[in-house]
Amino acid sequence: MHTLKQQWFGNVRADILAGIVVGLALIPEALAFAFIVGVDPRVALYASFAIAVITSFVGGRPGLISAATGAMALVLVNLMADHGLQYVLAATVLTGVIQFILGWLGVANLMRFIPNSVMLGFVNALGIMIFITQLPYLRGHDAMTFIFAIATLILVYAVPRFFTAIPAPLIAIVVMTGIALISGVTLQTIGDLGKMPNSLPTFFLPDIPFNLETLKIIFPYSLALSIVGLLESLLTSQVLDDMTDTESDKNREARGQGIANFFTGFFGGMAGCALIGQSMINIKSGGRGRLSTFTAGAFLMFLIIVLGDVVVKIPMPVLAGVMIMVAATTFNWSSFKFLKQAPKTESVVMLITVAIILYTHNLAIGVVVGVILSSLFFVANISRVTVTQDSNIYKIKGPLFFASTTKFIQSFRDVKEKDIIIDFEDSQLWDESSVGAIIKVKQKLEEEGATVTIRGLNSSSEQLYGKLL
Repeated sequence: MHTLKQQWFGNVRADILAGIVVGLALIPEALAFAFIVGVDPRVALYASFAIAVITSFVGGRPGLISAATGAMALVLVNLMADHGLQYVLAATVLTGVIQFILGWLGVANLMRFIPNSVMLGFVNALGIMIFITQLPYLRGHDAMTFIFAIATLILVYAVPRFFTAIPAPLIAIVVMTGIALISGVTLQTIGDLGKMPNSLPTFFLPDIPFNLETLKIIFPYSLALSIVGLLESLLTSQVLDDMTDTESDKNREARGQGIANFFTGFFGGMAGCALIGQSMINIKSGGRGRLSTFTAGAFLMFLIIVLGDVVVKIPMPVLAGVMIMVAATTFNWSSFKFLKQAPKTESVVMLITVAIILYTHNLAIGVVVGVILSSLFFVANISRVTVTQDSNIYKIKGPLFFASTTKFIQSFRDVKEKDIIIDFEDSQLWDESSVGAIIKVKQKLEEEGATVTIRGLNSSSEQLYGKLL
């Protein structure tokens, strides 16, 4: 109870102010994601509101911001084009069910298999992507656009040196918006991106046939959404753990993401997950507790319903400036040192992870490829088994498993001795392939008239050998 109270009310002022900043930053992102999918802006805005509010209660990482995201939007493009909004909402509901089940089964335990090099690639790619997504709001515009963006950046970096009671991004947004309105300068605004809704979301069932054919249509999308959403959410949660030097319940976060998506689909919202950019804004602005996430979602709806006429006047170069600051702080600048000092294989994994994420704009693909590549390098590295001969004794050094059995077998190709001892004191048998390789070598040598003795097996290796012999 004390922990829950601390998570909600241990950082009230900072959490509320940080949530206000995030609420402002969620609007252009949601509008952009609605455009990607091809849905009404309300679908993404309602999703951002519902997911943020629900995860503030049931999520496992205080301070994590979840809402409509680009990664999920990309998965939904074809479903929307082929079948329409009602199927998108149904897929969102099913996504929630799948994510809750995966969280209940302990999917977050798989996080330990993601190497540091992949995590670095994930973070750096996100930093670069956040920066790239702001460029459309800057390129092709006049000099005033760049002036406002640069002035916003200066404020964001300078204000904390003299004043920390209010988050610098919030000060920058208010000050620069005020200057734009007073001066009458013409800039692209939030209102240029899409029309704001003027009512709260309401509960309804997706208008689809409830049959097996519908399930066949939405299940592949829901499964993809579940994997992408959990991967991005759990990795973002880990990044925030490292930033704040705190721990979080990632299986609870997985279940929380599922609950949020399940209910969001019934309120006209598209599937979403954690947002690294907005989560970073929250943390950098002082947000640490659940109240910051709740405030972000609640203030987002307050902005678009009550203050919509004011919000639409906020210049996009100002929000772009804030997001560029987030991009700069998200990117791990020590990665350049990592590239020089780390083993070449790990550097390659990090660079390839970054490249694939930037090329596909899909975090899940980049991370999965990075993990697979890292695993292949690891297998190649540990499969270097050596066989040394001392008279009639052949000493095996290194783990013997499916990737190292070929070299092991080849080492006994031209054996001349008739009384052979194979010593496994410095080795370990890991799988059926290793036992099969020993049996194959032993049978071959015995067919040639040799006597073969196996010795030095540790208890686990001997147990495996005896079981499969």
